[in-house]
Amino acid sequence: MVIKCLEDYDAISSHAADIVAAAIIEKPSGVFGFATGSTPVGLYKSLIARYQRGEISFSRLTTMNLDEYVGLSADHEQSYRFFMQRHLFGHVDVRPECIYFPPESGEPSAFDDLIQSKGGIELQILGLGSNGHIGFNEPGSAFDSRTRVVGLASSTIRDNARFFEHSRDVPHQAVTMGIRTILEARQILLLASGANKSDAVVRSLEGPQTENVPGSCLQSHHNVTVLLDDAAAAGLTRNEK
Repeated sequence: MVIKCLEDYDAISSHAADIVAAAIIEKPSGVFGFATGSTPVGLYKSLIARYQRGEISFSRLTTMNLDEYVGLSADHEQSYRFFMQRHLFGHVDVRPECIYFPPESGEPSAFDDLIQSKGGIELQILGLGSNGHIGFNEPGSAFDSRTRVVGLASSTIRDNARFFEHSRDVPHQAVTMGIRTILEARQILLLASGANKSDAVVRSLEGPQTENVPGSCLQSHHNVTVLLDDAAAAGLTRNEK
């Protein structure tokens, strides 16, 4: 695991874009796993700029999103399909038929089979919840879990309420890649910013590996890069400037 502490959110976003762009150039027809939430927005903005400069193309990529709320239509402003269209897909040359989200109906675990049928994920982008969740794998999620519908922790519902007009509108369920699904990616890029993530960062990266801290599963992966700002990294005993 490589842990890098950078000056601020903009530096995280720029460095993350360097990593993702290099991976796209190396594997232009690869499968890439994308995440939502406020943390990767700067990364996506930087990727759009690189696309507009002709440095990268998404035209041959297949994309697999990490998760989606249950019960929100694709055109709902807080759905993750809408988020990705607004912040990335609507600004680059990715083919609509090559964009995938985990299904909330049918058999969600079939999403894992789809990923493998496409060759597996080259690079998975992750954020980190304040309770240590990755995707919507809340504390207590099994490390061998697969894509499934899950209930959201009260802390996650509170954290996400800021995106909705009324807190009562926040969905209480989501469909998410499982932890085992995530760990099957060949490369993982974890981003965390802000003092409110510092405790989760310490517990995920330097604490014991436990299902009570889903992010701690990343300690067992062979190719993880973690990008943090000073505030998120404040409690760590090790990092690379």
